[in-house]
Amino acid sequence: MNSNLASPGAAPLAPPSIPLTLHGPAVLAFGAYFKNALCLAQDGAAQMSATVGDLDTPDACREMDAWSHVLLSQGAPAAIAHDLHPDFHSSRSACALATRLGVPAIAVQHHHAHVAAVLAENGHPGPALGLALDGVGLGTDGTAWGGELLQVDGAHFERLGHLAPLPLAGGDRAAREPWRMAGAVLHLAGRADEIATRFAAQPAAAMLGNLLTRDTLCPPTSSLGRAFDAAAGLLGLCPVMRVEAEAAIALERAATDYLERVGDVTPEPEGWTIDGAGRLSLLPILTSLADETDAAQGASRFHVTLTAALVAWVGQAVERTGLTVVALSGGCLHNRILSQRLGAALREHGLTVLEAQRLSPGDAGLALGQAWVAIHHLNEGF
Repeated sequence: MNSNLASPGAAPLAPPSIPLTLHGPAVLAFGAYFKNALCLAQDGAAQMSATVGDLDTPDACREMDAWSHVLLSQGAPAAIAHDLHPDFHSSRSACALATRLGVPAIAVQHHHAHVAAVLAENGHPGPALGLALDGVGLGTDGTAWGGELLQVDGAHFERLGHLAPLPLAGGDRAAREPWRMAGAVLHLAGRADEIATRFAAQPAAAMLGNLLTRDTLCPPTSSLGRAFDAAAGLLGLCPVMRVEAEAAIALERAATDYLERVGDVTPEPEGWTIDGAGRLSLLPILTSLADETDAAQGASRFHVTLTAALVAWVGQAVERTGLTVVALSGGCLHNRILSQRLGAALREHGLTVLEAQRLSPGDAGLALGQAWVAIHHLNEGF
């Protein structure tokens, strides 16, 4: 496969070519919406495109289409893979191309693909456990996922557990305004009467408590990214984001500074709960942040308690399944405190931990996982 690819009108580029231990028919995968990148898997290798970026402008969509033509010139795919969300430009383009070529279009659930990307890059055939921790991806139940504990076995996955949902107060707007996620935590904790005064600087603060009683305007999400936003909002670090991930970055920076200055902190053993259905609730630690007077200390408490909670959660899945390999994936793994501490703690428990290597753990590496899952589908006689 030619790894010296260039998009039309651009200088020659050499995006990563990833060796694959999985063999099967060629697949062209289209990625998702955020940090879009494509992947052509064939002949024991996966050729990535350059990262296009978010598909929120006509220029970005045209760039994605241009890359699909570049990769298509390198091989004849037996299937086209795409995200489960039908309205992404990447999904629509993938389905249109599959129709034109007369090959199957295979939809791959977002978090299945995240875990699969890590398995593919590490040459692990599965089955394996996987944590997929990110901002959002459409789940098979039609809701917004983003804090998922999965068992992945090729073309198949089982959702062993997920973060207990938080309501998105005002829908997608809550993903841009962490104070709304903070208000959702207060609502769930029975402290909705504090929202209006705590966030008085926000024009909608007076009505948020009432909004949170109306489920149709507050869809649930199991996203860890939104839990980070809630923590940042409760600590006053970032009520409203001006750029993507601003709240999570502010939270990580505050925790890093505190840990470097003061030293380690102890996880709070009562900071989470795990119910019989495998739902991990971070409500206890999040609620405690509402009473924290030192934002940096609160940020560090959140990080170390979250890590301990995830380790306990995975431990229950290990006991249930007998699997001892865990793939860590999703954009939240860009957080160095989380990724380093989580990986180290799981290894201390005797588990084999797989992480992204050359590719991003986030959506820029998603197409590799889509291709890997689709090849498994084809090998099974899709």
